[in-house]
Amino acid sequence: MTTVRPPGSGRDTEPEAHRSPARAIVSVRTLFGSDSSDYMIVLGTTVFLVLFGLVMVLSSSSIVSSQSNDGDFFAIFLRQGLYALVAIPIMLSIARLPARFWRRWARVAVMLGLGLQLLVFIGLGYEYGGNQNWISIGGFTAQPSEFLKLALIVWLGTVLADRADAFTDWTSLVVPAVPVSLVAIGMVLLGQDLGTASIMIAIVLGALFYAGAPLRRLAAMAGVVAVGGVLFALSSSSRSSRIDVWLNGCRPEDYEGSCWQVVHGTWALGSGGVFGVGLGNSAAKWSWLPHAETDFIFAVIGEELGMVGASVVLLLFVVLTIGLVRLIRSHRDPFSRIVTGGVLIWIVGQAFVNVAVVLGLIPVLGVPLPLISVGGSALIASLLAIGVVLSLARSAEAREARTE
Repeated sequence: MTTVRPPGSGRDTEPEAHRSPARAIVSVRTLFGSDSSDYMIVLGTTVFLVLFGLVMVLSSSSIVSSQSNDGDFFAIFLRQGLYALVAIPIMLSIARLPARFWRRWARVAVMLGLGLQLLVFIGLGYEYGGNQNWISIGGFTAQPSEFLKLALIVWLGTVLADRADAFTDWTSLVVPAVPVSLVAIGMVLLGQDLGTASIMIAIVLGALFYAGAPLRRLAAMAGVVAVGGVLFALSSSSRSSRIDVWLNGCRPEDYEGSCWQVVHGTWALGSGGVFGVGLGNSAAKWSWLPHAETDFIFAVIGEELGMVGASVVLLLFVVLTIGLVRLIRSHRDPFSRIVTGGVLIWIVGQAFVNVAVVLGLIPVLGVPLPLISVGGSALIASLLAIGVVLSLARSAEAREARTE
């Protein structure tokens, strides 16, 4: 007689409870992981920077949070944590989208980004820190220009990919990229936000570089932009005073004005020494350093964690740069190369601009430290951008697997 063994019986079958954890790990790796070490470097470094940023937000914002939220020391931190809790799963989710999705919706995205930026000027916008670059709807505030950066990058990748490495004259270089980019940057400049506009200009030039534009033409464009930037900066008394302080140093009469933030940022950074005064022990955050939780959070990092902590932050951005550059070099598709390059210029370039401002190497521009500073719009937009980069990396990996 033939005996039929019931399903699931026998020595080679493990109980379901013993197999579930392994299957769960495999499922998570399949959903969000990759065989590419560069992919994992970018993902891991990004998540670590966000988590480190939350710790520093808690420390740097506790005093100002208490003053503006009826004694609640944790209000700003909890709000930033909520943004991170929402943005990280979204980043992981969009990382699974195919590259063709971004090309298909690039034009819609840039039109939507311009539409959101337009809201700044039609009654929903309000001024903050001398810049009218924010909107408020039902108590919810956002900075549309952060999302416009990402939309502009994806759009530039789409229009430049078809003619990459084939820029024969000025027309072929200017026509696809410059008109819409000028509109986007001009709308930000109308809100007097020179810092954000500077990052967007760098994004456009970076996208053209990764598209294969001739260096001599890029240098000419950069020269024109530099002259225009200086003229725009000198058109405002507050910006011109910051440039004057940077060039000529602080006079006694400037101490309580344009020098206050710069001087106290330098004092905070320098007082940390090698190992810092200890996490949470910053003196500058006690209303001495304006925007200690946003534009000058790197000064608080240097004060509390010292040269060691500040160097670790710089090293993390270097590691992120290496991961992004390696992804760029691995892309055969011009669209993926341009978009990844644009995100690199945005995230890493803005990080080193922020650090340079705190160190006094360039005038104060008012840009936050990406992935670390307080700011829901900036954090969400930055993680969305990293998600797009991971999406393109997964798509390239899938294409290579099919060709093998």
